[in-house]
Amino acid sequence: MAREELSTEIVNRGVEPSGPDAGSPTFSVRVRRRLPDFLQSVNLKYVRLGYHYLLSHGVYLATIPVIVLVCGAEVGSLSRDELWRKVWDEATYDLATVLAFLAVLAFTISVYIMSRPRPIYLIDFATYKPADELKVSKAEFIELARKSGKFDEESLAFQARLLAKSGIGDESYMPRCVFQPDANCATMKEGRAEASAAMFAALDELFDKCRVRPKDVGVLVVNCSLFNPTPSLSAMIVNHYKMRGNILSYNLGGMGCSAGVISIDLARDMLQASGAGLAVVVSTEAVSFTWYAGKRRSMLIPNAFFRAGAAAVLLSNRRRDFRRAKYQLEHVVRTHKGADDRAFRSVYQEEDEQRIKGLSISRDLVEVGGHALKTNITTLGPLVLPFSEQLLFFAGVLFRHLYPSKTSTPPPPAANGDTSAAAPYIPDFKRAFEHFCMHAASRDVLEHLQRNLGLRDADLEASRAALHRFGNTSSSSIWYELAYLEAKGRVRRGDRVWQLAFGSGFKCNSAVWRAVRRVRRPSRSPWLDCVDQYPARMDA
Repeated sequence: MAREELSTEIVNRGVEPSGPDAGSPTFSVRVRRRLPDFLQSVNLKYVRLGYHYLLSHGVYLATIPVIVLVCGAEVGSLSRDELWRKVWDEATYDLATVLAFLAVLAFTISVYIMSRPRPIYLIDFATYKPADELKVSKAEFIELARKSGKFDEESLAFQARLLAKSGIGDESYMPRCVFQPDANCATMKEGRAEASAAMFAALDELFDKCRVRPKDVGVLVVNCSLFNPTPSLSAMIVNHYKMRGNILSYNLGGMGCSAGVISIDLARDMLQASGAGLAVVVSTEAVSFTWYAGKRRSMLIPNAFFRAGAAAVLLSNRRRDFRRAKYQLEHVVRTHKGADDRAFRSVYQEEDEQRIKGLSISRDLVEVGGHALKTNITTLGPLVLPFSEQLLFFAGVLFRHLYPSKTSTPPPPAANGDTSAAAPYIPDFKRAFEHFCMHAASRDVLEHLQRNLGLRDADLEASRAALHRFGNTSSSSIWYELAYLEAKGRVRRGDRVWQLAFGSGFKCNSAVWRAVRRVRRPSRSPWLDCVDQYPARMDA
């Protein structure tokens, strides 16, 4: 492995309690993999894929100006008298010819309008805010875990260190069943109770805000990675709200934190294929099924990060809903790295040596995630970046592709230490998007994303605030971030929002939304009681 892909960190492990070095401070050196530089090794095929998406529809529009130019040149070469004579004096018309021409014209226009995919509107969404009795601070987390009797002191100390640098505050939410002494929290009863509380609360708020009856919904997509009962979660919702019998319902499981964007993509396809009108997407995760009560460190990591949360989204392809919609879906770009064995096993559910089930997080996760993200943004770039940014980016990629020997070894830095002249051009995504909703996985991941994409602190404020206030809520985290931006009153008409999430498989998915109107501060939001305390609260 190249030295540039590694980073070192000196960790103060405190005072040695016993032994010949008792009373002396101890330190250790930790070596980690860095998130790879996205643009040092961009594969040209993903750039071509992005331009293929762009040109597959643009080629039809590009022919229209050519036709207009040719016809205009022909007509412009004639004087007014000559044009009048050719149209009326030299040409002969009859009623049948005129009617046939009008019929063909009307038919052509009708076919064009009907064959165009209808736009997908996001009418509104709701995020679940658990009850205050489910709040847990970092200190309380460790104390409750100790009282449960499921962990030894070494495992508790490891989780405490993870919490200290996680970026999660002291008001995130967890189901209390995970801290029950000598009890298995991953039971079907506990899972159904946790999932139904989250999903039904978000859906009740969504239906009330949008003034929509559950029977009006034609498509239902639910995603929950680890808890997949029979009947499914989508069937639970249909039963609870007594939805109509011909509803198209889907339940996605095992797809990780990026499943929220996958659900949006599936709902879009179903709306366009069936013309159902309204679709509801529900994203949640059952924390009681991510909880691990063993000793393997790679499986203890999810305990420190995952928290309770859920989101419900109402989509429509009815043109009359444009007036009340908040956003219009512009692009969905999905990347799957499951063909690579390391990527496939980077997030893996399994049993440990004591046959205790848990979610194992590989040491390769950051590196694998970086490569998936690099592929995703390379494909997304041609669809969203201004032409000037695309030109500079594509020129750099093409130069490194044609002359790899000149770019394989970076030249030494200048005398003042500046290496910008040798570095590849990083597109300015701030020129493509006004708002960023990056999956709030952890503080380290967000810092790597900010550095590699050249973003400002303000660009990731929503992600850091969601992580601090609610923790890693899995596939629903991108909606808590969008709710934060709305609660701050920052979304204006024409603004573009980039939602980016990644999860097991390994997958990285992007959704791009455009605000169709100014989004006013909502009357109901999980942020209303604390949004004014951010971002200052994260630095406290």
